[in-house]
Amino acid sequence: MSEQRDNGIAGVDAGTDSAGGDPAGRHPGGFETLAIHAGQEPDAATGAVVPPIYQVSTYKQDGVGGLRGGYEYSRSANPTRTALEENLAALEGGPRGGRGLAFASGMAAEDCLLRTLLTPGDHVVIPDDAYGGTFRLFARVAERWGVQWSVADSSDPEAVRAAVRERTKAVWVETPSNPLLGITDIAAVAEVAHAAGARLVVDNTFASPYLQQPLALGADVVVHSMTKYMGGHSDVVGGALVARDPALADELAFHQNAMGAVCGPFDSWLVLRGLKTLAVRMDRHCANAARVAQLLQAHPKVSTVFYPGLPEHPGHEIAAKQMRAFGGMVSFRVAEGEEAAVRVCDRARLFTLGESLGGVESLIEHPGRMTHASAAGSALEVPADLVRLSVGIESVDDLLADLTQALG
Repeated sequence: MSEQRDNGIAGVDAGTDSAGGDPAGRHPGGFETLAIHAGQEPDAATGAVVPPIYQVSTYKQDGVGGLRGGYEYSRSANPTRTALEENLAALEGGPRGGRGLAFASGMAAEDCLLRTLLTPGDHVVIPDDAYGGTFRLFARVAERWGVQWSVADSSDPEAVRAAVRERTKAVWVETPSNPLLGITDIAAVAEVAHAAGARLVVDNTFASPYLQQPLALGADVVVHSMTKYMGGHSDVVGGALVARDPALADELAFHQNAMGAVCGPFDSWLVLRGLKTLAVRMDRHCANAARVAQLLQAHPKVSTVFYPGLPEHPGHEIAAKQMRAFGGMVSFRVAEGEEAAVRVCDRARLFTLGESLGGVESLIEHPGRMTHASAAGSALEVPADLVRLSVGIESVDDLLADLTQALG
């Protein structure tokens, strides 16, 4: 990455010919090229340039065991899902050996990963500001099956090291984190995990593979909610895993088939469509979010702004080192407290009050009462006066005007 892109706050290396590649070698080139072409050869029968939606459950065999292209039943494999999984591998893994797997949701992907990596008695280190759904999966589901977990400040590699135990099999991080936009030095925490014989899992949902590629920095597995920036239009639910080690990828694929929470063909097609424009959408998300963060930082009714593009953010330098740009998510604390934060959410008009993130439209939410309510009373509880924004790709002046009136 060689040239600097102006993101409105601070520069970060952001050339368009970033690392990546097509595992089959058919489409070498930059990220934008891979997003449009990897795994998506024109249809052999018709020449259609967009992969068809193979809305089918089973496939004719040419004699017992004579499979055409390896397809027998769509839980095991479906051509539309295969195209998506090859595209995911190219965007996140490329020649480094990544393999992509697509699931019915981000939580289905996480569940498959946990059941593949862990057995009763094993231990996982999770971040102290993890997504509420991830926390719930550990605290209310995995714990019942004998999986132990503890929290650590993943922005501090030494804190992660101190949390590691004899049976730690995985270190789990989100960077940027949800909803406090914490930044983890992926390469440094990878060293800690690997020294303990554990695997590093990185939830890359907030960044997307366009902004950050954890496998290149030492991560073993990348997790995504494809519902968010990958789909990008708030019309699909899906999840993804990309694993660097082929043996681990095979184990994950076995569990994916055995457990069955796969991404359907139409959902796969929608995510593929979204990925084609991921780069251009993320450029606008990032530019708009930078302007929003500047507005909030100067507003007298805002006490704290969480955005890694701000030079004052404690993870700014690490984010600038490992990310192409700083993302489209911004959180902030309202100076007058919880009820004032709720009123800001209620008064917003262009920012739609709703959960989720990463769509073309801007969203606003109160994490303590919405997406992170399951973490209440725990070490992962979020501030009651916190508001989270998913900054969309609308005209930025309209977004700034809406936030100004919502803050009153």
